[in-house]
Amino acid sequence: MRLRRKIIEYVAKTVTDHLLEEEMVGLEGSPENLQTEIARLITEDLMVEDKLNDEVKELLRAHQSEIDQGNVDYSRMFNMVKRKLVHERGLIL
Repeated sequence: MRLRRKIIEYVAKTVTDHLLEEEMVGLEGSPENLQTEIARLITEDLMVEDKLNDEVKELLRAHQSEIDQGNVDYSRMFNMVKRKLVHERGLIL
């Protein structure tokens, strides 16, 4: 995840304030609960790329000897595999 917790909380508060000021949502709970949920969703979304990166690393690790024998650039292969998985899964990063 590339954003610090403090930044995520700031974005969540800004979004919450805007949604409430513009009456874009009906609030059943407290604004703090909405802000917490927005922060959770942002964090969860950011973790998708982290999990994908871990999966790509694991896939490449499983084929490390083939990569070494073929003199393939690791970072280039990493990006190719990542793009393929993003496309196959319909992810937006």
